[in-house]
Amino acid sequence: MQLHHHPFCAHSRLVRLALGEMGIEPELIEERVWERRPEFLMLDPAGATPVLVEDDGFVVPGAAVIAEYLDETRGHALNGRRLLPTDPFERVEVRRLSAWFNDKFFAEVSEPLVREKVYKRYMPRELGGGPPDMAVIRAARSNIRYHLQYIGWLLKTRNWLAGERLSYADLAAAAHISCVDYLGDVPWEEDEGAKIWYARIKSRPAFRPLLALTMAGMPPAACYADLDF
Repeated sequence: MQLHHHPFCAHSRLVRLALGEMGIEPELIEERVWERRPEFLMLDPAGATPVLVEDDGFVVPGAAVIAEYLDETRGHALNGRRLLPTDPFERVEVRRLSAWFNDKFFAEVSEPLVREKVYKRYMPRELGGGPPDMAVIRAARSNIRYHLQYIGWLLKTRNWLAGERLSYADLAAAAHISCVDYLGDVPWEEDEGAKIWYARIKSRPAFRPLLALTMAGMPPAACYADLDF
C-alpha cells in the first residue's frame, strides 16, 4: 500500500493515524501538490493529498473517502477498536465531528496557518509563495480558541469526542491540531479538558511517527513531542 501525502497536510495525517491504529504501515510518497506532478495527477485529477493506492493498484482519493473505505475493508477485523461505530446514530455523530474538523477547522485554522507558515516557504512566488501574511495568521490564532472550547465542552459528557470510544472524530481533530501544535500556535491554557484529551491521543503508538516529524529550518514547538506538555 502506498500513501501519497504531505507531512503537513492535516488530511494526510488523519489517514496516517487511521492506518497506524489498524497496524498498517504504508509506503509514504511525499507530494508537493503545487508542483502538479503528472504522475500524481494521473492517480487523482483533483491533485490533492492524500491519495491511497492499494497493492493491486486500486486508487482511493481524499481523506473522507479513504476513511470510509478503510472501515468497509478493514473495520470488521478491529472489533471493539473500530473507528466508525456500527450503530447508525453513533456513525452520524462521528461523521458530523469529522466533517467539523476536516472542513470547518481546516478552513478557519489549520489550512491558513500551514499555508502561510509552511507551504509558502517552498512555493514559487508566481504560485503564491513568499512571506507569511500576518493578518491571516492572527485570524487563525483567534479562531482556534473557540474550537478548543468546543472540544472541552464535548468532553464534559463523553470519554472521547464522539462517544465512549476512540473514533475517526478524534483522529480528525488530532490530525489538524497536530499541524498547528508543531507551529506553536495552540493556546493550550485556554481549555484544560482539550489539553488532557490531546495528551491522551498523542500518547498512542499510532501518533509516534507524527511526533518524530521535523522540518528543516523550522523545528517543532517545545511541547510538540512532549507527551506531558
